[in-house]
Amino acid sequence: MFSPKYPTPDIAPTPATSLVRPPAALAHLPACDCHHTPAPATAPTPKPAQAPRSTVQFTPGALIAVVVGGTVVVLVVGAVLVSMLLAVAITAGSVAICAVVLRSLVNHTSQDR
Repeated sequence: MFSPKYPTPDIAPTPATSLVRPPAALAHLPACDCHHTPAPATAPTPKPAQAPRSTVQFTPGALIAVVVGGTVVVLVVGAVLVSMLLAVAITAGSVAICAVVLRSLVNHTSQDR
């Protein structure tokens, strides 16, 4: 019940295996009179060490630009946040005034009867 169900494998040959046929034998024919010497085993060459990365260096102009840009971002974000806070405060005050006026109207109409 809880054993996994695997799909049946695809038995179609892949294009690479249908086109490439391995050679029958890699050995020379018995009539070959050439004398091969095995290639000498070479040790793997070590990779050259990478030069250490240099640290980031700011020019005075770039440093001033970064400071001015950061200051502008802080001021813009601060202005947006303050304006949102001010909008919430004004909305809360308006709702409070509307509540007082409606309460006054409801109390005034109930006293007249």
